[in-house]
Amino acid sequence: MKRLLALLATCATVLGLTAAIAPQAAAATGCRVDYTVTSQWTGGFQAGVKITNLGAPVTGWTLGFALPDAGQKIAQGWNATWSQSGSTVTAVGVDWNRTLGTGAAADVGFTGSFTGANPKPTAFTLNGVACTGTTEEPPPGPADGTPVDINGPLHVCGVNLCNQYNRPIQLRGMSTHGIQWFSECYNAASLDALAKDWKSDLLRIAMYVQEDGYETDPAGFTSRVNGLVDMAEARGMYALIDFHTLTPGDPNFNLERAKTFFASVAARNAGKKNVIYEIANEPNGVSWSAIKNYAEQVIPVIRAADPDAVVIVGTRGWSSLGVSDGSNESEIVSNPVNATNLMYAFHFYAASHKDNYRTTVSRAASQLPLFVTEFGTVSATGGGAMDAASTTAWLNLLDQLKISYANWTYSDAPESSAALRPGTCAGSDYSSSGVLTESGALLKNRISTPDSFPTG
Repeated sequence: MKRLLALLATCATVLGLTAAIAPQAAAATGCRVDYTVTSQWTGGFQAGVKITNLGAPVTGWTLGFALPDAGQKIAQGWNATWSQSGSTVTAVGVDWNRTLGTGAAADVGFTGSFTGANPKPTAFTLNGVACTGTTEEPPPGPADGTPVDINGPLHVCGVNLCNQYNRPIQLRGMSTHGIQWFSECYNAASLDALAKDWKSDLLRIAMYVQEDGYETDPAGFTSRVNGLVDMAEARGMYALIDFHTLTPGDPNFNLERAKTFFASVAARNAGKKNVIYEIANEPNGVSWSAIKNYAEQVIPVIRAADPDAVVIVGTRGWSSLGVSDGSNESEIVSNPVNATNLMYAFHFYAASHKDNYRTTVSRAASQLPLFVTEFGTVSATGGGAMDAASTTAWLNLLDQLKISYANWTYSDAPESSAALRPGTCAGSDYSSSGVLTESGALLKNRISTPDSFPTG
């Protein structure tokens, strides 16, 4: 199945409704509601709703509308508390968007299912009073340009990764293998292919700390990471700087190295729009409180130089939100890292991690901003047969939830998780189908489909 099927003709327009609302106070109040079906697939769809307050400030709001077809159901929503009774849907503002000043907007959305037709709602209410109006086309945005050109600097809004227009987006891309082993795979030709042929949004730069990595040559590895950040920037891709801690599993073992490394790369790259920091790859054999303690010491080092960039924190059980340790996301929800512009990492390997992991992600995504900074199409060992069915189920879920991801790996490593056939990096051809493994062909097919980043 393609990442996202083309929208049906009946769902391809954007509904913009503007009208005066009778206020609860004496002042006149108005609103604008833009409803957009952003994606549609067999039996399902995703919709974004932008609510703009055109009148007096409101504190606390409830959006209401009716789904026109009995087969339409809300599955999961974001940036509001969603509920459905029969055909009636309500969305209630949450802490970070419940107050709307004059001219302020809240972006909310949901995924849903349908069994018959999938018509758009035709009437909305805000705090119980109708907003009515006429259909309008969405404002034009940059149709062309690189992911960084279109989206600009990123930030976290609610549980989403958002662009410069404050709209939720999904980035899709690839991770390097360890740059100490496969440095020859990352050159002008390979990154040109990733940006132009794969149409990748991001490059994750996996800098191992141990295993002949950073600890052996801090200055050299820092320089190599910065060079790859520049190469990604030149091609309009986001660069995800991965402090690839794996063995030992407690990130506090590398606390001082992390502070040194991130102080350097943050100071050097603070002026760039394309940099995201991943401060601990796969914590394992360690408690969430220990990971949180590490994060709350490293993040201020980054913030001192780069106060606005997105930071991603690894989670317990090899970044499984604790599932691989018999836990779940509740320990993070009840004891989050004390920082802003923060996301939490989730990793999976499709042949090993299936329904119970997907159930956790589906549930956690309504409470935590998640980023799949690493996943594989094979088993957790990085080898074995590709599980196409599980991989497709995972990618469909991530698409529906707008969770960004990077696949392991854009390399010619002699393992089935690699996207390139062994020997590819000794040559100059990274573009032809002949250099792709089975996993690489599947991922390129998914990643190269249009992004349709929202700009209005």
